[in-house]
Amino acid sequence: MKIIRPLRITDRTVSVPGSKSYTHRALIAAALSHGPCRVTGMLDSEDTRLTLAALEQMGVSTRPDGPDLIIDGCGGRFDPVSAPIELGNSGTSMRLLAAVAALGQGRYVLQGSARMAQRPMGDLLVALNQIGVPARSLASNGCPPVEIVGRNAIGGPVRIDCHLSSQFLSGLLLIAPCCRETVDIEVARGPVSRPYVDLTCAIMERCGIHLTRDGYTRFTIPGGQRYRATEIPVEADCSQASYFWAAAAITGGRVKVRGIGRDSLQGDLGLLRVLERMGCRVGFESDGVAVKGGPLSAVEIDMADMPDVVPTLAVVAAFAAGTTTITGVAHLREKESDRLAAVAAELSRMGIRADTGDDWLRIWGGRPVGAVIETYNDHRMAMSFAVAGLKTEGVVIRQPEVVAKSFPDFWLVFNRLY
Repeated sequence: MKIIRPLRITDRTVSVPGSKSYTHRALIAAALSHGPCRVTGMLDSEDTRLTLAALEQMGVSTRPDGPDLIIDGCGGRFDPVSAPIELGNSGTSMRLLAAVAALGQGRYVLQGSARMAQRPMGDLLVALNQIGVPARSLASNGCPPVEIVGRNAIGGPVRIDCHLSSQFLSGLLLIAPCCRETVDIEVARGPVSRPYVDLTCAIMERCGIHLTRDGYTRFTIPGGQRYRATEIPVEADCSQASYFWAAAAITGGRVKVRGIGRDSLQGDLGLLRVLERMGCRVGFESDGVAVKGGPLSAVEIDMADMPDVVPTLAVVAAFAAGTTTITGVAHLREKESDRLAAVAAELSRMGIRADTGDDWLRIWGGRPVGAVIETYNDHRMAMSFAVAGLKTEGVVIRQPEVVAKSFPDFWLVFNRLY
């Protein structure tokens, strides 16, 4: 367990690692390229290692070059794999690589943890079948383990439901240029977390892929394209920055996170606008973004496009005057934990009233008290509630090691606030 000591922050500057979402997509785009790609600033964590190990298992050659990684792309032609590909509890790895396996040779089985076996991806499997790729859930429930049979990614029209995850769409987008025919994607519902779709498209275009789109409802990607070998830089992670901005918000101090600018494509940058509405001051500087805390007021906000920072916002809301209502968050029940239920339970443990519905989370701000926080094997629960301990005496985090999933050095960086 990790005991968090209260702290009066004055002025601190920290650095966070590369974006997890960006790293997954950069690794896959590089693997699809025709030639060596350099990935710079990538995140090295449990989840990204799972994606990298899976690509290597499928025949992709990689080698470190100082802080960077060189990936020798295989042009979208992956080796057969006889053993199951293990993906732990990395939902991004599972969903994106299930699509990538469609470009391989023969049968691929992708499996993961007990929690992964509960995480839905049936809508992606349906879409893969529409472009000529046999894909099924081995448990016949739309969840992993899944079987993908490669070699026959034809393309053509496809209709996909993305109300549970934009990763279904991102996976389909990434492989579409390697299909034989043009892929014309119609999005039936969603997508949630739309900025992640923009991020996927931006990385594809950086690698020379041409696509056209009508907002988030239709995407047309000509088949037979080649991913260009290039350098792919990974931005600092706004999700990880959120914990340090939140630290400033609840303590009234000032914290700057280096390496993030106002032009970032990451949806979680939008948390800054929410913090401003709650009473914080935000400053975009040449080397990063600083937040200065102040008296906090409740907000009503749709967080459909930035789900990963909902636990962070919920902790900030516990210290704000009034009742905060967060909507557009039904898909948080399908994350590493049921995050709506988990956040509400742990806030209640701290003496803060919190209720949930199908698509909302409501928090009555007040004076949180110390508590031992369950993390539910969820990295974002550990990091979010650690922030509460900067203001409240007696906060203890169970399973602090779960942060390794996305931010292995979190506790080292967190301790630099002191």
